[in-house]
Amino acid sequence: DSNNCADISAITSVAENIGRYMNGYKVIVNKSTAPVGTLEKIGKVIASTQNKPIKYDLVSNPEFMREGEAIKDFTNPDRIVIGVQSEKAKRIMASIYSGISRTNKPIMFTDIRSAELIKYASNAMLAVRISFMNEMAQLCEKVGGDIKAIAQGMGLDSRIGPRFLQAGIGYGGSCFPKDVKSLAQIMKLNGIEPRILTAVDEVNEQQKCSLIHKIKKLVPHLKGKSIAIWGLAFKPKTDDMREAPSITIIRQLQESGVKIKAFDPEAQQNARKIFKNITYCNDPYSVLKGCDALVIVTEWNEFRDLELKKVKQLLKHPNIIDGRNIYEPHEMKKLGFNYMCVGRKY
Repeated sequence: DSNNCADISAITSVAENIGRYMNGYKVIVNKSTAPVGTLEKIGKVIASTQNKPIKYDLVSNPEFMREGEAIKDFTNPDRIVIGVQSEKAKRIMASIYSGISRTNKPIMFTDIRSAELIKYASNAMLAVRISFMNEMAQLCEKVGGDIKAIAQGMGLDSRIGPRFLQAGIGYGGSCFPKDVKSLAQIMKLNGIEPRILTAVDEVNEQQKCSLIHKIKKLVPHLKGKSIAIWGLAFKPKTDDMREAPSITIIRQLQESGVKIKAFDPEAQQNARKIFKNITYCNDPYSVLKGCDALVIVTEWNEFRDLELKKVKQLLKHPNIIDGRNIYEPHEMKKLGFNYMCVGRKY
């Protein structure tokens, strides 16, 4: 909500119906990301709506599926986390997951409150990594380092690993922004100042603005100019526009009087609900015609394999601002592009 507290009204509404219609012992499993203590609230709601006392068990079983990879992540998970309060519920949940657990991935049983916090902590840690690398990318641009080389060198350390070390224009989607803010609010409500999470959120917002500064460097007088956007979804393999960096970027460009043309292979239908006054194109080439610059916002794989000579021919001016580092700066320079990316020499 507006106070960054998670809205659990949908969960409590379901709990009311469970309490009202339950006619025998049940294991009630919550898979939604919900603040610590939510299961206890569910228990109170169920108890208050029961017509007669019926035994049940509450279980927290957070899901860790990524958008665009849901089936793969469900059938071959990194881990299965189950928060239980009884041995009976533990046995039932172990039986349910017995087929999936044959993949030799661990089932971790813990208490309910820890399970609720594990999901928040996991997403927050990934957001920390993204914002840290984006801040390192800013330093690279000042002192002359290459963030890709730095990420590779860091990732070779087994204590760190290579995942989520890619610099760009920040995270978005339905999970990271919401969960970082919600976890920070939980900390505040418990008397803890969330200094790290506050900084993570600030860096993420700043990173979107830094792309606008790069655009203004290549296209100094934006009013009346046309900008092509590749990618609208918050990440590849989804049509999800929730908290997508493209929203902030397009709005700021429009405030500067820019005409926007955009292409995304999946998200255009959802984008139309947000932006009715931009031109949507059917392929990544047609969006370029007559534009003063191309801005790459989402790293769809198909953008990596396009004919760059054709891209240059279609653009009015060969300006590319690559917010996802999908191209090599030296190759772009050879092809005659005015090219800017994130945390790399160009």
